[in-house]
Amino acid sequence: MTSRDAPLWKEAINDEMDSIMGNGTWELADLPKGKRPIGSKWIFKKKYHPDGSIYAYKARLVAKGYRQREGIDYFDTYAPVARISSIRTLIAISALKGLYIHQMDVKTTFLNGYLEEEIYLEQPEGFVIPGQENKVCRLVKSLYRLKQAPKQWHERFDTTVTAFGFQHNSVDRCIYSKHTSDYIVVICLYVDDMLIIGTYLEAVAQLEYASAVGSMMYATHCTRPDITFAVNKLSQYTVNLGTEHWKAMGRVLGYLKRTSTFELTYSSSNGILEGYSDASWIDHTSDSKSTSGWICTLAGGAISWVSKKQTCIAHSTMEAELIALAAAGKEAEWIRDLLMDIRLWDIPMPSIPMYCDSEATLSKVYNAVYNGKSRHVGL
Repeated sequence: MTSRDAPLWKEAINDEMDSIMGNGTWELADLPKGKRPIGSKWIFKKKYHPDGSIYAYKARLVAKGYRQREGIDYFDTYAPVARISSIRTLIAISALKGLYIHQMDVKTTFLNGYLEEEIYLEQPEGFVIPGQENKVCRLVKSLYRLKQAPKQWHERFDTTVTAFGFQHNSVDRCIYSKHTSDYIVVICLYVDDMLIIGTYLEAVAQLEYASAVGSMMYATHCTRPDITFAVNKLSQYTVNLGTEHWKAMGRVLGYLKRTSTFELTYSSSNGILEGYSDASWIDHTSDSKSTSGWICTLAGGAISWVSKKQTCIAHSTMEAELIALAAAGKEAEWIRDLLMDIRLWDIPMPSIPMYCDSEATLSKVYNAVYNGKSRHVGL
């Protein structure tokens, strides 16, 4: 590869090989006498946003299925596909009955089916194992563009969902339903896409909620310290979801949309490393724990921040504030050591200003004031 996108394509190739090897798609073996291996090739595709910008580079290793021989490398290849009218009917029923609807696609779909035939594949170009150049890949599971790949995938899916108590629809073999006294769930399979409808899709709701929280966590870790506390709170309810949690998430997402132009900025006018800390006392009523928050700044911008539940129970506001201040101090000290070690800072380095809005905590730190409520706290 010599194009300017070569590093991105190589990364996509490695991701595809990781999926294949992690899925146990093949194992190296000697080619038996009388057997003929089929080849493979790489397919590359760019994925675009609606505005035309590229958001992903995809590489896929596919088998040269046209070299398969009927009666030797494959037999039956039929796989049912849901009718479009079935999909529209399910959507219409959902509207009539007020059911939840969820759509999803299965990753690496055709790598999930188990093969019944004995098929051998030449080692992929660029991934030939040194010292084992004469070996071939004996396929254990399906690979893209094998003639029986759709059939094997459907059989694997069918076996899995029926084991969980789902039943085939009598007129469309790609529709499965499960009825209990608590809920109704219907799954419609269309190749590698699924339409799921039901009275209450709790597992799907939890997955979507956790996915949204994960995306917001990434934003907090990188450039958005202003939502750290809110995301920390939302992350504590990924299992026991309620309407109020979805509303709270909606408010955070709305805030992110309105403030999408917010950014971290650094300047040459403020060369002081500073730390700020705060705490809320017993805001977790279920376990009586408090929340610590701190932020370190340099060059006029935030460089490190955290909002997290404290691991121990603070017996007073002062103690909760002291725990947060101590954590902020440890982070500031780590940053100081980082700067001193790479020799981009004047040595000796000045003391790091630490800011805390609790007078009781500051009195404890500066004067070691005795108080019966804090006699167990040592400095």
